[in-house]
Amino acid sequence: MDRLDTMRLFVRVLERRSFTAAAADLGLPRSTATEAVRRLEEHLGARLLERTTRQVNATQDGEAYYRRCLSILAEIEDAEAAFRNAEPFGLLRIDASTLLTRTFLLPRLPEFLARYARIDLQIGQSDRLVDLVREGVDCVIRVGEPPDSGMIMRRLGMIREMTCASPAYLSRHGTPASPDALDGHQAIGFVSSRTGEVLPFEFTVGGKTREVRLPGRVAANNSDTAADLARLGLGLIQAPRYRFEKDLAEGTLVEVLAGYPPSPTPLSALYPQNRQLSPRLRVFLDWAARIFAEANL
Repeated sequence: MDRLDTMRLFVRVLERRSFTAAAADLGLPRSTATEAVRRLEEHLGARLLERTTRQVNATQDGEAYYRRCLSILAEIEDAEAAFRNAEPFGLLRIDASTLLTRTFLLPRLPEFLARYARIDLQIGQSDRLVDLVREGVDCVIRVGEPPDSGMIMRRLGMIREMTCASPAYLSRHGTPASPDALDGHQAIGFVSSRTGEVLPFEFTVGGKTREVRLPGRVAANNSDTAADLARLGLGLIQAPRYRFEKDLAEGTLVEVLAGYPPSPTPLSALYPQNRQLSPRLRVFLDWAARIFAEANL
């Protein structure tokens, strides 16, 4: 096994957290995989892996070597693809919110997998902050203004936002005619995972954005939970329009203050600055951008 094959094996062992699974993926006997990594550690003079009965984890040196391997292998893959017009291949790890994934990506995923038959996809679904390098994630797709994290950002679209509430809530508190008529109203608060604070409501008034902080008895840091709280009649909520299309059609929720919409929210893909953009990530981002453009967010 040459040096590049050993690097690929090492990366696969960490991605699968298992010698057995990595060896099976690469069509190798487990003993060959174990011996190759042992020789690699001996060659480098460093312990790269922590082995337990359940899984394999990287040591601090192993994490550093893993990051370098990813960069080297991606550059080689990119160079070979340019000269051979080779099809992108390998495992691609992404992370996006559950609703975003189910609404836009999953329905079109079969066409992506059919077009790129050599790409394997692992999808994480969360709203939390993800340490892409440490967790081995290739990119995250996030709603909202991305933090200044040193990541490379690719804008995928702008999402229309709306304000709504349940009919039961509006029957108790009335339907506000403007942002100046919100006295006595309650908000479903959404807690930012970045700051830990409840985000203010936004309204477009006279072409300018106005922030309003409404009182509220309940808040959540999960968008699905916040939506359920709104359906229970516990307050006004602001969220992406696509989230509540079905509720609006069924009358579970009612849009209010339609003439004063919140400002659109950016939708972005983020990936590590120190990692070469691999062909498989490039084609995925091009595909995702096309999906969101066609969706008329």
